[in-house]
Amino acid sequence: MAESVIPAQKSSFRVVLLGDQGVGKSSISLRFLRDEFHEHNAPTIGAAYLTQTLKVGDRTVKLDLWDTAGQERFASLAPMYYRTAQGAIVVYDICCKSTFIRAKDWVKELKAQAPPGTIILLCGNKLDLATENREVMIEDALQMAKDKGLIFMEVSAKSGQGIKSTFQTIAEKVVARETSLSSPASSSDKNIKLTTRENSAHSSCQCNTH
Repeated sequence: MAESVIPAQKSSFRVVLLGDQGVGKSSISLRFLRDEFHEHNAPTIGAAYLTQTLKVGDRTVKLDLWDTAGQERFASLAPMYYRTAQGAIVVYDICCKSTFIRAKDWVKELKAQAPPGTIILLCGNKLDLATENREVMIEDALQMAKDKGLIFMEVSAKSGQGIKSTFQTIAEKVVARETSLSSPASSSDKNIKLTTRENSAHSSCQCNTH
């Protein structure tokens, strides 16, 4: 009787950051990688590639981060990065409602064109300015996350609030999905179990506002 072969676990995962120019994608990445914040960052041209390792349970995994440009002229390049991604962070500025509207478009595009089951995290940045300048109510973002089956976080790249937990959360979700897909049980009963799992993953919102 032949022994079943358990597929090797992946050690790296691609995560793409999407969102309008000025929402703080590069600042979020810089805070995560170096724990730094620069008040004025030059606009990203095309996309910037960064890597960071972190612990997920007893595993050390590497996140391959693609920080995409927010300018409209680079929007057509985004599929090059998210079509092979396991996760996507869609960033908007909580002080600018138009960036939240654009975030809805990014989510719609990801749902239509990204690989099935891609983990999507909706991320409202600039939480440090929320008291005086908030334009996107947290209730609206929560409702969108619930409706679309997204993870939701609010962060501040400037203060660092919520940054580490955002990347830790998306890393845990992509690892959990990869583990479930590579398990012998899912391989032997793929059609039924994966369909059930996908429906379950999109049935509720997983939210964190810190």
